[in-house]
This record gives sequence, structure tokens and C-alpha cells, in this order.
Amino acid sequence: MLRFLAFLFLLFTLRLSAQVPSQSSSEIFQNIKKLNVLGSVLYIAAHPDDENTLMLSYLSKDQLVRTGYLSLTRGDGGQNLIGAEQGYNIGVIRTQELLAARRIDGAQQFFSRAYDFGFSKTRDETLNFWDKEKVLGDVIWMIRKFQPDVIITRFPPDPRAGHGHHQTSAFLAEQGFSLAADPKSYPDQLKFVKPWQAKRLVWNTYTPGFTNKQPTEEKNPFISIEIGGYNPVLGKSYTEIAAESRSQHKSQGFGSAPQRGARIDYFLHKVGEPAQKSLFDGIDVSWKRVKGSEKVQTMISAAIKNYAVNKPSASVPELLKINAELNKLDSANIYVKAKKEEVKELILQCAGLWFETNPDDFSQVAGDTASVKISVVKRSDYPVKLVSLNWTGKEKDSTLNMSLEDNELNSFALAPVLPANLKVSQPYWLEKPIDKGLFQIDNQQDIGFPENRSETITKFTFEIGGQPFTFSRPWIYKSTDPAQGEIYRPFEIRPAVTTTITEPVFIFSSLEPKTVTIVVEAQRKNVKGTVKPEIPAGWKSVPASAEFDLKGKYQQQYFSFIITPPANNQEVKLKAIATVDGKVFDKSIKTIAYQHIPSQTIFPTSEAKLAKIDVKTSVKNIGYIAGAGDDVPMALRQMDCQVTMLNETGLAKDLAIYDAIVVGVRAYNTEGYLANYQSKLMDYVKNGGTMVVQYTIPGGQKVKQIGPYDIELGRERVAEEDAEMRFLLPEHPLLNYPNKITQKDFEGWIQERGLYFAQTWDKTNYQALFSANDKEETLKEGSVLYAQYGKGHYIYTGLSFFRELPAGVTGAYRLFANMISAGKK
Repeated sequence: MLRFLAFLFLLFTLRLSAQVPSQSSSEIFQNIKKLNVLGSVLYIAAHPDDENTLMLSYLSKDQLVRTGYLSLTRGDGGQNLIGAEQGYNIGVIRTQELLAARRIDGAQQFFSRAYDFGFSKTRDETLNFWDKEKVLGDVIWMIRKFQPDVIITRFPPDPRAGHGHHQTSAFLAEQGFSLAADPKSYPDQLKFVKPWQAKRLVWNTYTPGFTNKQPTEEKNPFISIEIGGYNPVLGKSYTEIAAESRSQHKSQGFGSAPQRGARIDYFLHKVGEPAQKSLFDGIDVSWKRVKGSEKVQTMISAAIKNYAVNKPSASVPELLKINAELNKLDSANIYVKAKKEEVKELILQCAGLWFETNPDDFSQVAGDTASVKISVVKRSDYPVKLVSLNWTGKEKDSTLNMSLEDNELNSFALAPVLPANLKVSQPYWLEKPIDKGLFQIDNQQDIGFPENRSETITKFTFEIGGQPFTFSRPWIYKSTDPAQGEIYRPFEIRPAVTTTITEPVFIFSSLEPKTVTIVVEAQRKNVKGTVKPEIPAGWKSVPASAEFDLKGKYQQQYFSFIITPPANNQEVKLKAIATVDGKVFDKSIKTIAYQHIPSQTIFPTSEAKLAKIDVKTSVKNIGYIAGAGDDVPMALRQMDCQVTMLNETGLAKDLAIYDAIVVGVRAYNTEGYLANYQSKLMDYVKNGGTMVVQYTIPGGQKVKQIGPYDIELGRERVAEEDAEMRFLLPEHPLLNYPNKITQKDFEGWIQERGLYFAQTWDKTNYQALFSANDKEETLKEGSVLYAQYGKGHYIYTGLSFFRELPAGVTGAYRLFANMISAGKK
């Protein structure tokens, strides 16, 4: 045994000062009380931030029931207040924000396969984009898997909900309520779950007198519940917990101040057996619902009564008895399974056990050797034996049978070879392309999980009071930052080499070639091969390929390829391909790093759009005021403009040097310093400059008047990306110089036409250039307003250039080129 340990790892023990357990004593007591409650609620809505965090906090921490939140989407179509990420990238951020929120309010987080394609005004539009049967199947799957007693929707299934996704979430929840109990519905799911009938479904509405009730709801009962109470065990009210939870939605700017005092929420009966006073009317949430569990309930009640707040370890013997009794019950019962896991975690917490596995680097390549350290410490006086360890790359357990001393850190250094078949750490829902509004997820059992289950784990087996307990923990990298202290990030499996193209779009307005730069990055030491841009016939690359020889891990090498377009206009894809030892690699790498979430790395296919189009500009020098984050400056550079980012220092200087100044999305909402420079910007226009202002949200504007004349912004938008754009002034210079704008320029737009259009304006001085509308809605003319002011030109636009330009929508480039060129005709 000693020889075995010497060869596999170095064992050493260090004395540590006392540390606080992962859970406080009060949290442990709260969770012991939760053992005696067997109810469950599933809350269903459409997006991150839709959930009522106060309701989730109340259910989880006051009612002590299993609480889940099913968000149909990951919020991929929303705007981003903290960076430039869009699409599935912002969905990755919001997934982590939701998980952070759930760690605070105590609920579990789930998702369907639906992709958030942006704002939708009707349920029909939403279901035309999504595959209704598949998303409905996901809702049914989660009802069957979670087995809620009560289902709560945040919205009604009709236009009162506003957003089409909101309407759809309630509509599918109501359909799923009955279909989940029907064995003929989605029978393939029954290989893993069983039919389930919830007791009732209610709508968590706003007031009992909510206007515009549907006729079918007139006689439906309302119940009201006080959910703003104070929890003396946790030292917080549920409103305070809810504010902390909601404040995790930082990419949406939803930081919330805690409210204190009473708060009543209302619930309208929709389906099932109506409730009279409580959500759990007619539902037994005690152990009586599990056959043969009388002894368990008695034991838990005793554990609650006997709990010693200053010595949680004294509860271990009672928890061990509860665990042994649970092992005698039906292991297929969802509550028996759930409570066994809760008891197991409580024993760990009361015994003061802390353990983790830390690699010495945050990533590795499958098949390579990893250097890791396993650490275990017991911070209580209760006897615990570390029986064995088993880690990824090891076929058999390492038997230790080592008694853990109080508050002594046991560390094991090892160097396992990672299995060659480990998958790259791509978020599982992004492994395949999005198809018809859905993430493609082949494994039924993966559906619902918020994030990847780690491919690299260590199993820790302990003996506590004569009973064995095995815990699996993912490997996690940690480091120390001088300002932030200890930082954790997920351990990643990466491909041996990545190829990343520096820009997503390259615009060719003539036959002049452009330089495409590809970054080759080694994800292990000593990577040697070739890289080439793979382009269609008619396009030319010089050189055709290049060789790389990277000695160091994470070493990068930049390669420039001169790409020449064909004579005819066309739009194509360029892929960056690396070949190492005969194996082809075509993935790029993108790490999303913000302080409030763990770093997330994704590996999109390494490709960019090449577009040979007729686009002209008559300006070169652009000043850009960044707002909430967008990639429009990149697009301007693709049109051969020089872009200077303007902050307070830049705005204080002479602005006359700029041919045009562009204001980024939401800048007037986020940048308070603009109030000090608005008059100077208006003088810039008056003296002959051109200013283009992208969408601003009404309310919370840092500048009272964003234009030279009266303009009031609204929340009107055109959500249908193919809605007809009618030209109100076809001869206007903005539609004719330097590019002739036609209906063709509005083909291929993504997600929407635009948002936050002007609502009212000085019609004497502003000219509206377009009208557009979603189906069955009135015309909206506030998407682009033009005004001549003094010698210059002012333009407000709600058109979604911040989405269209990074996506390479060529017509958007041509129209934006005309806007910045307004002063040069």
C-alpha cells in the first residue's frame, strides 16, 4: 500500500486554522427542517428574469418545498448591458446568472430546447418559429421528471402577457398539465419517467382585479398569499433574498434594492382542482405520502428539536439513523430519492467535510496528462474515515481507509492520463447548430439541465458512523487574484489547437483585397501543423496556407492571408482549418469572462462571412460613443472608416475633425457624462457635422432631449424581421447617396427590424423615412428620423443595426453607410 501511494501521489498533511463550513449553522438547521416537507412546485415562464424571485424564495425557504424554475429559453435574444455578446453568447451568460440567482433563492433551474429568437408579439409567431411539439414535449418532460404538486405560470396564455414567448410559456404549461399524465402522450419519454398529474395550475398574477379578464376566467377563484415575511433563522426577509437573487441578472441591468415589509401575491386558478386558501390545499406535504415512512418523520422531528446551533456535528448520529431508515423505503419514490440526497448533504455539512480536486491549469487536452491536487479536510470532532478515492483517468479506486484528524488538510498530488474520448467542454446545447428555433439535443435525458455535467470528476468515499457515503465532485481550477482573492473557474477539455478569425465579417466594396487574420492557439505544448483559409472557388488567398510550430501551451501565432474577391457580388463563408498530424481542427475559441459569473469557454466553428457587395461611403473619420456594448465600430472599419472611440476625454476635444459621430445603443441610458456634452454635440451638428443616434430606451435617459428638436421615444418595435419596409420619401438623399437603397437591402435581416422607435416628434423639422408594421398592427414611422440642423445632419434610428452589422447583413451596411455620409453629398 505504501509503495502504491508513493508512486501515484504525494501525501502530506498541513495544519490549517479553523474555517467556516460551507453552510452556516442556521442554514443547516433550515435544511434539516426541510426534510419533513414533501411538497413541490414548478414555476414556468419564458426567459431569464421572468421568474418571480420573491415567490421562489418564499416557496423554497418558507414553505420548504422542492421548487423549480423552468425557463423555456436562455435569453439568447435579449440585449446586453455589460458587453457586446449577442445570440447564444448572451444565452451562456444568462444561464450562469440564473444559476447564481437559484443559489440564493434556493430553487432549481431548468431549460427547454427553445432558442430565444428575440421579441415576439404573438403566440402564433412564436410557435411558427419554434417546433411546438418539441417544446411542448420538453415541458411535459420536466413535469414528469420533477413531479410538481403545483404548477405556477408567470403569465397568461394570451395577449395580456405581452411578449409572444410569455404567452407561449403559459399556453404550453396549461397543455402540459394534462398531457403529462397521459401515457399516450410522448410515450418515448416513459423509458425514463412516468406519467404525472399535478394537483393544480395557477397563474401568479398581479392583482385580483387584473383588467381585461378573459370571459372564461370570470368565475375562477383567486387566492392571496403573504410572501414578504421575515425568516429569523436566516436573518433575512424573503423580499431581501429575492432582491439578491434578481440582482444576479446583471447583463440586463436588474440590480434590485431590497424591499422590507408585507407583500401579498395573487394566484388565479387555471387548471386542475381549485385552491381555496393555500397553494397546497388538498395536498399532503408530510411523510404520510410515502408508505412505511412513519418512523422517518418521527426521527426528523427529533433531529429538529435536538439541533444544537453551536455544534451541528451533534446531529450526525440522528441523521445517520434517518439515512438508514430511508434506505428501507421505495428507492424509486421521488421524495425518497430527494430526501436521501438532502440527508447525505446534511451529514457532510454537519461533519464539517470539505473536499475538492484542483488541476494546476484551467484546461487540458483529452489524452494528455493532467497535474491535479485532491484536498480533504474534516472540520468537526465527529469521526470520519476517508475510505477511497477515484478520479477521471483511474480505472479502480485507491483504497486509503484513513481516519481524518480534526481540521487537518490532507492533500494528494497526482498526474492522471485523461481518457482520449473526453468531449471538448462545449456547452452541450451548442454542440450542434441551432435548427428551426431549437437547440439540437440528441439525448433525452440531457434536456432540462442548465449546464454541462463535468467530464472530469473525483469520487470521494467516506465512512461515517459505519455507513458509506460517496460524493462526486467536478475538477475545478482555482487561482488567487490580488484584488479579488480566490477565484474558481470550471476545468476545461480543449482541442489540441484552435483557429480564430479576428473578425466575423469582411466587406469587400471593390476588387481590392483585404487581410484576414487567423489566430492559431496551441492548447498543449509542442503543436505543429498547417493552417489555411478554406474559401469557395472564385475567391483567392495568398498564401494558400501557412505552417505553425508552437512550443508553449496557449502560445498564439497570427497569420495574415490576403483575400481577393471575385468580380461578381456574392456572400460566402470562410473557414479556418488547422491540420496537425493528419487530424483536422476547425474550432475557434471564445472565453466569456465577467466577475459575477465563472469564466465560460465556447468553441464555435471557426468561420467568418465574406461579402462582395456594392457599398460606398464618402466619409472616413468617425467618432463613436459606446453605449451598452455592440460591434458597430467593427462594421464601420470594414467599410474602410477610421473609428475613434469617444469617452469624456475625447468629447472634450475638438469634434470638428470627425466626418460623423455615431452614438451606440443605449448610450443615453448608460453614460451619465453625456449630459455634460449634449450641447457640444448639438453644436457639432449645427456647425456641419453628422450625428447618428442608435436606439435609446425611454425612461432613465441621462439627457432630457437627445436631438436638436423635440423627440419622444417609445417602446414601439417591429419584431418581424421580414416585415415590409415602405419608403416614405424615396427621393431622400439618405436613400440614394452614396448607395441607392431598395427593397433588396432589407432582405436577410435577423431577429427584428428595429426597436424603441420614436413615438412623437417635431414633424416640421424631422422627416420620417420608413413605415413598417408587424402583421395586424398599425403602421409605425419612427424607425428612422432625419433632421437638418444648421449646417449639419441629425439622425435617430431604432433599426437594429447593432444586430444586423455584426451578422453581415449587407443591406444594413449600405443603409448605415448612407447615414454616416449624410453630410458629404
